[in-house]
This record gives sequence, structure tokens and C-alpha cells, in this order.
Amino acid sequence: MGRILAFLATVVAVTMSLFHIYTGYFGSLDPWSQRVTHLTLGLLITFLSYPIVKGKKVNVIDILLALISLACGAYVILNMDAIVDRAGMPATWDVVFGVVTILLVLEMTRRVIGLALVIVAVVFLLYAYFGPWLPEAIAHRGYGIERIATHMYTTLEGIFGVPLAVSATFVILFVIFGAFLEATKTGDFFINLANSIAGRARGGPAKVAVISSSFFGTISGSAVANVVGTGTYTIPLMKRTGYTPPFSASVEAVASSGGQLVPPVMGAAAFVISEMTGESYLKICVAAIIPSLLYYIALFTSVDREARRVGLQGMREDEVPSFFGTLKSRGYLAISALVLVYLLAIRMTSPSYAAFWAIISSILLSSIKQETRLDLKGLIRALESGAKSALAVVAACAAAGLVVGVVSLTGLGLKFSGAVIALAGGNLYLTLFLTMIASLILGMGLPTTAAYIICAVLAVPALTNLGVGVLAAHLFVFYFAIISAITPPVALAAYAGSAIAKSQPMETAVTACRIGLAAFIIPYMFIFNPSLLMDGGVISIIWVSLTASAGVFMLSCSTIGWLFSSLSTWERVLLFIGSILLIEGRLATDIAAVIVLVPVLLQQIAMHRRQRLAVS
Repeated sequence: MGRILAFLATVVAVTMSLFHIYTGYFGSLDPWSQRVTHLTLGLLITFLSYPIVKGKKVNVIDILLALISLACGAYVILNMDAIVDRAGMPATWDVVFGVVTILLVLEMTRRVIGLALVIVAVVFLLYAYFGPWLPEAIAHRGYGIERIATHMYTTLEGIFGVPLAVSATFVILFVIFGAFLEATKTGDFFINLANSIAGRARGGPAKVAVISSSFFGTISGSAVANVVGTGTYTIPLMKRTGYTPPFSASVEAVASSGGQLVPPVMGAAAFVISEMTGESYLKICVAAIIPSLLYYIALFTSVDREARRVGLQGMREDEVPSFFGTLKSRGYLAISALVLVYLLAIRMTSPSYAAFWAIISSILLSSIKQETRLDLKGLIRALESGAKSALAVVAACAAAGLVVGVVSLTGLGLKFSGAVIALAGGNLYLTLFLTMIASLILGMGLPTTAAYIICAVLAVPALTNLGVGVLAAHLFVFYFAIISAITPPVALAAYAGSAIAKSQPMETAVTACRIGLAAFIIPYMFIFNPSLLMDGGVISIIWVSLTASAGVFMLSCSTIGWLFSSLSTWERVLLFIGSILLIEGRLATDIAAVIVLVPVLLQQIAMHRRQRLAVS
């Protein structure tokens, strides 16, 4: 029985991948068919692969849930026209299947992701029902089970809304592409390439972690998965080089989380942001370039200054692969990623079309050498892995659809934004701070995509009502939804790293916040300096980018306690103040920063010279 169910799960998973690869090239089906098929296949795989109790075998209940999932999907597709025609006057079966589908989505989310997102979704559903009995500030007329169920199931504003649309048309194709990169060992190539570039440098393993994790993070879309995937290699290397266990784990956590900020994929969030803002996908990617560079400049500086402070060396020569040898042996595998970038950025094709050709090119390129070639079994495994890896996104987007559905039904977004503005007294700085706190709290324990969507529908209106640009506001909450993965008390990425490094989880999370401090400031930078989002003149963009880069460099030096030599307390304070002034970006603050920083720089240069003379 177990083998038959496993075989069925594989068949459904392969079917799901092939379905989306097909629609990636030939175009999506109508919205209802595309989204319902996507969710139904995801539900089937979940109940055939994830037993009701973790660690147990799939049983009769799971099979029954799979069959019910199939019935719920078939009902919508077979009765699509009738459902649309009787909008506002649902049939009894509309309500029944609606309630059942909501429960199935919640159960899928529990099995694949965990209870956190389920609790959030249930709280929102209860809010929709108990509206009249809530405090006046958030009260509403209230909606019965019939209205809630049909709104979620028979409209494109609930489960089958924008979040699931993005998952069904764009995101899953990039997850499948990531599965093929893994199957063809392209990941090994990028790790070896990072080793060849940074391995010999001072504190080399940490720099390898920064480079490799930024690549894997942008494809995987999961900070925790990225930490586990690359951290098992990089964290032991960092510890062996001399970094402390908490520092090693925190570097991997911060680097892995930041991968979702790196265009062109951005952990698939770029597609969601595009749908939520109405801006083009290319504009989202362009806007994210400078902030992501600032993020990694800050992190790279932290690991370099820590290596200098502790006196670490790079990896041994025999551990570092040849750069040209790496390119010669496996460089051809990277062409599929270049195909993706070319189609997205140069040809400006649709993301789904670009992902289709990236997948096809990865298969063709892998056949060049026998050790990377995919036979039929390998091809099936990659297709299966792609679909199963996408389940977390499917569940997150479906559950987020429940939240978005409640917000659209009750008008909660306007109430929440009004409350935030009122609490802040209309002050933009305080509103940004409250929005940051809300985003960090809502993002704790949730997948990035779900956390961003919830934050976007609740918190973004508060910012746009005070004059913040739509794209800047969405990127603001997106950044903090990501950073929640390293923010205590629920810092999942940091905790995953601590398990590998065998360090204290909370100490690791605090260290991650310290070396990733710039990440908490960068969103404020682009709110007040749109040039950092490539919105402005060329001179302005270049100047602000340079001053911001200098600012995050100085900020990282101040948190580590090392510039050219060890920093005293007063030097660290002045360096911190100067970095904030540089980051702020106006001419007046740049001049003030120079005045503050010059004494520190002169003192550091003099001390560094004295130390060199003493050594010689």
C-alpha cells in the first residue's frame, strides 16, 4: 500500500511539474482553470506524501482527504460558468465545497509549513465572522459562514486570488528550475566558484558563504532551506577557520535571508510584488539592485573586519579549487542561469516563458558531460522534486489568500492603516517604525511570501496615505518580512544555523541582528532616498549609492569594532553616527558625516602606521 501511494504521489508531482512547464511555454489557462488545477494538484501531493501525524505512514484518512480535494477542484472546473452566473446567490453545494476547501487549505498548510500560518489564517476568518462583537476600532457588520465560504471559494478574491495566481503562473516554474539546478549539480559549481574567488581571502569560508548563499537564496525563496542547504558545508568551514560558532551560524543566516532580496528572482517574491503593485516585473528587479548590493556590502564588510579583528587566515591552498579549472569543468552549467537573466532583462519576455527556457536549457546543458547528464530516472526525480518543493509556496499563497479575502471582505486594511496613522499622530517616521514592528511580528515563523502579502494588505496603505510611493512602501514591508527570519524571538534562519553550528540559538539570533544591522536601516534609506530604487537622475543615483555604500561600510565596522585597527568606544560611537549621516543621503548630512568621521579616520590611520612600524 505504501509503495502504491508513493508511486501515485510521484505521478501527481510529475504531472504538476509538466503541467506548469507546458503552460509556461504555451501560456496559462483561464484564471479559474490555472489556479484551481494548481491548488488541486498541490493538495493531492500533500495528502499522499505528508501523513496526518508526522513520522507515521499515510493512512485511509489521508487518502480520503486526497479524494475530497480532487472533488473540490473538479466541482469548480465543471461548474465554473454556473458559479460565475449565480454570483451573490450561491447554491448549497457552493457553500459545502467552500467550507471543505478552506479546511483542506488549512490542513495542507499545517502539514507542509506548520501551525503559525494556520493560526494567522484562522484568526482572520474568525474576525470576519465575529465582526459585530469586536472593539469599535476594528468592528464591522460581520459575515456568516455561507458568505465567508463562497467569498473564499467562488470568487477570485479569496483562495484563488492574486497570491495563488502568482504561485500558479510564475513561482512554481522557478522552483522547478531550482530543482533542475540541484539535479544537474549546478549548485556544486557555484559553491566551487565562490571558493575559488574568496576561499584564499582572509576569513575565506565566511565570504564563500556570503557569495554562495546569495545565489541559492534568490532561487530557493526560503531562508531556512538555504541555511540548511549551504550551511552544512560553510558553517563547519567557518568554525575550522576560527570564527566562533554563533558568528558562523549568524553569517549563514544573514546571507541566506538576504538572497531573497537579490534580483532577478528574489525568491519568487518579485512576481508577487509586481502583481500587488501593478508595476512591471523588470521595474521591481531594477529597484532592488542597489538595496541588495548595500545589504551584501554590509555583510561582506562584517565578515572581513571580524577576520581582521580575530586574525584569521583563508582556506588552505589544497582546499581551494582553481577558478579557471572550475569554469572549464562545470562552467557550462551556469549558462541556464544566464539564459534566464537574458530573457528577463534583455528580451523582457514573461517570467514564465523565461523560466521555461531556463529549465529546458539546464536539461540540455547537463547532457554535455556524463557526470551531470540526466537519464529518465533523474529527469523524473527532478520533476517530482520541483513539485514537492513548491508545496510550501502553494500552501502559503492559498492560506495568504484567506487573509487577503478577509481584508477585502471586511475593509480591515483601511481600518488597520487608519489605526497606525492615528497612533503615530500622522508622523511618517513613527508610522514607518510601527509598520516595521508590525512586519517583523507578522513575519515571525511565516514563509516570506505569506508574510509579505499579509503585511502588504494591512500595513502598506498606512504608508501610501502619508505620501510614500507604492513600490517603496511594498519593498519596505518586504524587507522586514525577510529580516524577521533573523530577528528574535522567532528567528528561524538563525536557529537553523545554530543547530548546525551547535551554538546557543538566542545568542546566534542576537549576533545575526548585530552583523545584519544595516538590513534594518536600508529600508528607511530608500523611503527617503528614492534614488536608491533607481528613481531619479543618473548623477543622483550614483552619488546616493556611493554615500550609502560608505555608510553601510562604516556601520559594519562600528558594530564589529575594527576599521584599520581596533576601535575604541568613542571611535565606534562616532563611526556609527557618521554612518547614519551618510546613509541619510542629503548634502547637509554628508558634510556633517565628513566632519564626524575625519577624526576617527585620522586616528585609525595613525594607529595602523604605528602597528606596522612596530611589526617591522
